[in-house]
Amino acid sequence: MTADSSRNADATDREWWKEAVVYQVYPRSFNDSDGDGVGDIPGITEQVEYFDALGVDVVWLCPVYESPQADNGYDISDYRSIAAEFGTIEDWERLLAELHDRDIRLLMDLVVNHTSDEHEWFEKSRRRADGYGDYYYWRDGGTDSNGDPVPPNNWGSFMGGSAWTYDDVRGQWYLHLFDEKQPDLNWRNPDVRDEIAALVEWWLEKGIDGFRVDAINYISKPEGLPDGTADREPTGIEVFGHGPRIHEYLRELYDRTFSNYDVMTVAEMADTTVDMAGEYLGADGDGLDMILHFEHMDVDVSPRGRFDPTEWGEWDLVEFKEIMSRWQTELGDDWTAQYLGNHDQPRIVSRFGDDDAYRVESAKLLATFLLTTRGTPFVYQGEEIGMTNDEFDSLAELDDPMTIGAVEDAIDDGRADSFADLRAFVNYVSRDHARTPMQWSDEEHAGFTIDTPWFGVNENYSEINVAAARADEDSIWHHYRRLIDLRHREDALVYGDYDLLLPDDEQIYAYTRTLDDERLLIVLNWSGESAAFDPDADLELADATPLCSNYGTSSTPVERSFEPYEAVVYRL
Repeated sequence: MTADSSRNADATDREWWKEAVVYQVYPRSFNDSDGDGVGDIPGITEQVEYFDALGVDVVWLCPVYESPQADNGYDISDYRSIAAEFGTIEDWERLLAELHDRDIRLLMDLVVNHTSDEHEWFEKSRRRADGYGDYYYWRDGGTDSNGDPVPPNNWGSFMGGSAWTYDDVRGQWYLHLFDEKQPDLNWRNPDVRDEIAALVEWWLEKGIDGFRVDAINYISKPEGLPDGTADREPTGIEVFGHGPRIHEYLRELYDRTFSNYDVMTVAEMADTTVDMAGEYLGADGDGLDMILHFEHMDVDVSPRGRFDPTEWGEWDLVEFKEIMSRWQTELGDDWTAQYLGNHDQPRIVSRFGDDDAYRVESAKLLATFLLTTRGTPFVYQGEEIGMTNDEFDSLAELDDPMTIGAVEDAIDDGRADSFADLRAFVNYVSRDHARTPMQWSDEEHAGFTIDTPWFGVNENYSEINVAAARADEDSIWHHYRRLIDLRHREDALVYGDYDLLLPDDEQIYAYTRTLDDERLLIVLNWSGESAAFDPDADLELADATPLCSNYGTSSTPVERSFEPYEAVVYRL
């Protein structure tokens, strides 16, 4: 859009969740209150002041439900109970109250594509208990030419290997798109949908402010569960993603639950394009408020999939701008989530910045981008102090079943001989990077715990930690705080139109945000070399006023060079 067709503030469809900044907490790695080495809910409550000081509006809590922890809580055995290692329901209620006392809302994780194999429903289903026989996908398999049993189809698991496991109790194979301890629920069964609606209602009645909905685009499987044919990993993803009844299921859940509350819903949906998004979003779609899409997360991975070790690590700013700009401009009145990292991704400064010579500058640039684009920004714990990827030297050091499965698959099928061949790949892509404990101070174990932490702390904690960052007014943490405050003050950063400048520039990412007569210019030198800013648009730059800068600049953008990873927000 041009400035002449920009949105009018009075006509803007305002929502609290559009104006919010979300902070994601990975409980196991956030703060340990009882000294057992595992983060917990009381530890999160201890840090409510921290959220308030940073200025965030919503805390997204990764799963704290009862779970055997095969996938760090994303394998739920009881949706209405809190895992003992995290605390009690009373601890959770205290956290909710403390957040609400500070006008901070709470977003829970909703994981309903699958359960744990230790869930009561699965235990009953495997024994064909009355009413539970088809709560999951059970199928007979076949035999190969040697007479050995083979799975019902060729679908692969996101965790590596087949998406099917044979159950001796039932005498059939069950489907699990993720770990074998995460069997997929059968949403075709209306009783399953009733159970899910009931548990959603239960949490909403407890006063939460919404859900981040996990892997929800996989809940509808096609009739007959046909083999996958595309050269992608895992095999079959083109078949079991965005299935034939997904809109029916999601709209039904919205009508029965979300529509009755003033809550926020954000859906994790891989393989979702802008063209598809409208069917899921808004009251005229499936009722979802926003989508965590993956297109920008795929700029540096193989077309065959993120965990294909044959092609990874290279990305192009021009392509990145094109992807992000589509999501900025082609959603119409629908909304999206903005993020660069989370618990499933490497650290953003190691991936999209420079975690060495320009760690501070590039981390601030990433913050500037995240908090000045259209969409609700999601900040993952540690990003606000510039936490970096760790280094893993052996398979034994890893915890993430997805990374471990990818390594084992690559060795099994001959793409690698050993972990040593894959070490660089693992240290680029592993989800474990995001799960190293939060670095609170330069005390032992980074102040995360007084005991041995469940997962190793990054050795750079003595330099990179919250205490040091909060004490330094020029730190990454304070840059986030100032940007969050700026976003809260400037409606144009929330509701303004986005216009990309210099789409083919390989160093400069620049854009304007325009609302009524307010126009802001954001210039990012997304590179380690100085770069000139020479816009080809009709911009009045002579009187541009800097509002926020990671180099402390007070000069206009006219005829000047931008330093490596320099990021400036101007008012025009």
